[in-house]
Amino acid sequence: MIQMHIFSKIINIVRQVLSYKDTLSKIQQSIGRIEARQISYSFDVFNDNEFQVYSQWGDDGLIQHLIHAVNIKRKIFIEFGVENYTESNTRFLLVNNNWSGLVIDGSEQNIEYIKKDPIYWKYNLKAEFGFITKDNINNIIDNAGIVGDIGLLSIDIDGNDYWVWKDIHTVNPCIVVCEYNSLWGYKKSLTIPYQEDFIRTKSHYSNLYYGASIKALTDLANSKGYSLIGSNIAGNNAYFVRNDLLGKLRVISAECAWIKSQFNESRDSLGKLTHLPFEIRLKEIAELPLVNLEIGQEFKIKEIFDIN
Repeated sequence: MIQMHIFSKIINIVRQVLSYKDTLSKIQQSIGRIEARQISYSFDVFNDNEFQVYSQWGDDGLIQHLIHAVNIKRKIFIEFGVENYTESNTRFLLVNNNWSGLVIDGSEQNIEYIKKDPIYWKYNLKAEFGFITKDNINNIIDNAGIVGDIGLLSIDIDGNDYWVWKDIHTVNPCIVVCEYNSLWGYKKSLTIPYQEDFIRTKSHYSNLYYGASIKALTDLANSKGYSLIGSNIAGNNAYFVRNDLLGKLRVISAECAWIKSQFNESRDSLGKLTHLPFEIRLKEIAELPLVNLEIGQEFKIKEIFDIN
């Protein structure tokens, strides 16, 4: 009897926690709606539009700014690299603006979590499992029944971001959000070499080796008919808008958009945070290769950045 009483108490505590979680989620949504209505969108300073509800940084606000500035006919998004989707660039679009969309992640456990989240039946959301490569991304999107013009594409896979975006052709987004690696600077068009099974945490213990420079993504965007609008103040997401939809939006250079990232994810070989200063992080990965896309050749990081 005592054990049953204790078990009953535990069940009640769990129910209360879940209730608080649901209440917090509703508060987050309400705050976000209020901010989205009250914000005076700035066309002069892109970062002035930032606010955070579900995004890791201020990307919810930047996306709200852009969907009000761009004439979007099909309010559909695609986002990959979402983990369990509790923190993402498109969740606020889903709950605040009633968009529909597709999310993709390389973990079956994460996809199962999303499908059990109430958000999955409350809104028009598809969640697909798949380890994304440049060779399978179009098939994954096609199989979800999404083709042609869509509102937004968000790319954050901590690795082959450049190569995957380069090969996407089945959809034509109005807006593209793509993660860049601030460490690679803004002067050169650089990316990690393509490796189909690339995983950031396994590529190097430091967690610093991944992705492309903002210039590489800007050059790619230009070749696809997009222009760079800016990046978030955290210095990890770049924003591109299709040229036929720019309107009053101000196009800027990679140099102007690049922001020296303030967050510090560097780790030692045991997985502990090391908090390396920005200027020292490159030395930690100096022997690893990057592709200079302007000349199509690989160089060691120490050769590109003249590290002794």
